[in-house]
Amino acid sequence: MVYYGCMIISASRRTDIPAFYPRWFLERIRAGYCTVPNPFNHSQVAFISLAPKDVEVIVFWSRNPRPLFSYLPELDSRGFHYYFHFTLLDYPILLDTNNPPLVARLDTFRRLAERLRPQRVIWRYDPIVLTDTTPPDFHAERFSHIAKYLRGYTTRCVISLLDFYWKTHSRMKGFVQRSGSIWQPEDNVSKLGILVSNLADTAKCNGMEIVSCAEEIDLCAYGVRQGKCIDDALISELFGLDVSHSKDPGQRKVCNCVVSRDIGMYDSCLFGCQYCYATSSFKRARMNYMRHDPYSPSLLS
Repeated sequence: MVYYGCMIISASRRTDIPAFYPRWFLERIRAGYCTVPNPFNHSQVAFISLAPKDVEVIVFWSRNPRPLFSYLPELDSRGFHYYFHFTLLDYPILLDTNNPPLVARLDTFRRLAERLRPQRVIWRYDPIVLTDTTPPDFHAERFSHIAKYLRGYTTRCVISLLDFYWKTHSRMKGFVQRSGSIWQPEDNVSKLGILVSNLADTAKCNGMEIVSCAEEIDLCAYGVRQGKCIDDALISELFGLDVSHSKDPGQRKVCNCVVSRDIGMYDSCLFGCQYCYATSSFKRARMNYMRHDPYSPSLLS
């Protein structure tokens, strides 16, 4: 077993811990550690310290962090630094199957920003899925609608284009059969440029900078610089901490995030997003959730 301490904790790119596993998370905080099996070799297990002295920052990723709200005072009392990536889209139910209603998610976002500060709650409008059902005009309209509600409640928006993974290929193929073709960005460069410029202008008008996440297409010409989701500069600005400036070697080449340790596990999220790279089987995710033990050292025993 490999021990990891004194680093940034990602909670989590692999699943929505705030939405579905907040009790487990706080039990691990109280225990001072968690274990994370290697997703490609479960016989290799990492021991990750969650003691306050060893955790520089916690970065949460969520579509609905409200279930974690009641535990935030304990995190604060223990002296943890943290910020949120909050995904807010308004896709048809065929794409986003189990998300709470948009009005409820907007309220959750605003409540969280009021509690923490707008700088600590980052709006993620990603992935951008371009189809006959969700063309550029759809995104321009929905992005503008959400941005107006979030004006004054966040200072940064993150966007990215849909990446195709083997886990999502068959699901998206089924979506196409029901809803029309998927647009390939490289085949629609002019339309993509118009859309991204529109989103950048909308974000600016609502007091937000807009950055991209692990995007192979250079969007700088349209007003969107490359960003870091786990961002050493932002962490310094928010908490006055000097964390690692090294790129995370475990992430894709186009990802600019600095080094962190993720404590989540795949096939455990229940939102049922058709484009999700972290869930290969929605049925397996439901079964894993039902077997979940909030007192287990690992998210999935």
